[in-house]
Amino acid sequence: MSDCTHNCGSCGESCSERTAPQSLVEEINMFSSYKKLIAVVSGKGGVGKSMVTSLMAVNANRAGYSTAVLDADITGPSIPKAFGVTERAAGSQQGIVPVETEKGIALMSVNLLLEDASDPVVWRGPVISGVVKQFWTDVVWGDVDYMFVDMPPGTGDVALTVFQSLPIDGIIIVTSPQELVSMIVEKAVKMAEMMNVPVLGIVENMSYFECPNCSEKHYIYGESHLEEVAAKHGIKNIARLPIDPSLSKLCDEGKIEAYEGNWLDDMSKAIY
Repeated sequence: MSDCTHNCGSCGESCSERTAPQSLVEEINMFSSYKKLIAVVSGKGGVGKSMVTSLMAVNANRAGYSTAVLDADITGPSIPKAFGVTERAAGSQQGIVPVETEKGIALMSVNLLLEDASDPVVWRGPVISGVVKQFWTDVVWGDVDYMFVDMPPGTGDVALTVFQSLPIDGIIIVTSPQELVSMIVEKAVKMAEMMNVPVLGIVENMSYFECPNCSEKHYIYGESHLEEVAAKHGIKNIARLPIDPSLSKLCDEGKIEAYEGNWLDDMSKAIY
């Protein structure tokens, strides 16, 4: 058209220059494939999201599936520490090669690229989001059955980038028993609904403490509202993790693959 302004958003005409909205989803590295991509999210920090991500990956690996973890928590990466991985990621002509854990879980985290793992990542949001996308497009993951994405806390730039740029099949929300956290969980659920990403389940961490002498459960943080939140949003799968010093010790020692417990077994089976 002779009077075209090239602003299709404000134009009601139909012409050859008009194009359909383009998908923002990035393609995985050409030398990689996957079957399911699952993000582990939380509305706030400090609820044990990285621990749940690690345990879910260990469960999948133990079930015989090829498993990987993409650490999208760029400013607070803790996945390599939990698995005891200190080796730096290498590069090849095909892309970045992830580091494997003792049991064969493929990992990619910004800590595997830094000269010193204790160096802070002082980057702005767009740069961080770009790194997350590169972990998807530039890393040679190989053939993966289940890849878990350890998300940063909250619903900001990086979370939006992951939901828009990666073909997420579903999310697992991690929470703790406090009423305030329950409110924040609803924000995460609603964000998932806005992005048309299904919620596969909710894990309540630090749910209770089980006395080693009498096996009685003590609900230190008060009454849980997990069932109410799950029912309100039609979420069927819920799980509870206890306050267990042995889990923290395994993470600190980099031996999370040696954990013993069946708390997340049903959650794991629900996604296979």
